[in-house]
Amino acid sequence: MKLVSFSVGADLRLGVLVENELILDIPTAFQVYEDEAAGVKPPSDMISFLSSGEECLEAARRVVESVRVDLRMGKVGAKGLLYSLNDVKLKAPIPRPSKIVCLGLNYSDHAEEAGLTPPENPILFSKPPTAVIGHDEPVIYPKISRKVDYEVELAVIIGRKGREIPEEEAYDYVAGYTVFNDVSARDIQFRDGQWFRGKSFDTFAPMGPYLTLKDEIPDPHRLKMQMRVNGEVRQNSSTANMIFKVPYLVSFVSDVMTLEPGDVIATGTPAGVGFYAKPKPKLLKPGDVMEAYIEKIGTLRNRVEGPK
Repeated sequence: MKLVSFSVGADLRLGVLVENELILDIPTAFQVYEDEAAGVKPPSDMISFLSSGEECLEAARRVVESVRVDLRMGKVGAKGLLYSLNDVKLKAPIPRPSKIVCLGLNYSDHAEEAGLTPPENPILFSKPPTAVIGHDEPVIYPKISRKVDYEVELAVIIGRKGREIPEEEAYDYVAGYTVFNDVSARDIQFRDGQWFRGKSFDTFAPMGPYLTLKDEIPDPHRLKMQMRVNGEVRQNSSTANMIFKVPYLVSFVSDVMTLEPGDVIATGTPAGVGFYAKPKPKLLKPGDVMEAYIEKIGTLRNRVEGPK
């Protein structure tokens, strides 16, 4: 399933993508299809859904399958049950994660283009929850930067609380995956000598459009990935080129901190970022449209706007 957080007016809602680009409102569907929901309390948002565990997930699968059958038979008519993608605003799948843990230099080709030796251990940094935006929401160019860049990344979404997770059990703690764009103010990032400030501006953590559950992606290390800016392909790679793989990263991070449902681990970017483009950098400017694509998940689109 592909899960979404979406808004209709001022209401933030939880949904799942079904046929014909329709979004099924999960809490409403649990009420309408109460037999299939089997008494499971309808989750109100993405984190409560992930926190509810396997029983809630199985109930959602039964409800979705019944809705799909009824759609094919033309029997779905409950108000507030289905929405067209064109009639809603997609938000980040996890609108307010408690943690966003990011990886630096986790692709050897990106380390090479930066003139750096690939790290022996994962390089971790973080972004604040206030940096998160969703699909088609604008990235705001900071007033104090002149060198803003893009980075397409696969993000792992944690589905279960865990600490000191063994590598061989890591996938048990993964809910699924989404597309992440690690927007970065390079001038501030490199001037500071550490990365947090230059990567933490409001709107610098676009993610989405969907959270694809892990059963649809049995191997997250075989996914094509691209970044297009104004239609031009800037990054074109595969998650197969990660240095440190998902199970190792989940275990490595959890040795330091407790991972909780909805936490995000952004797994690094391949070569092709704007700062290292030849013969001269291809950095972002207001008006540019970024399209970050990962196979089996979708395309995350964000436009760059000037300072407010």
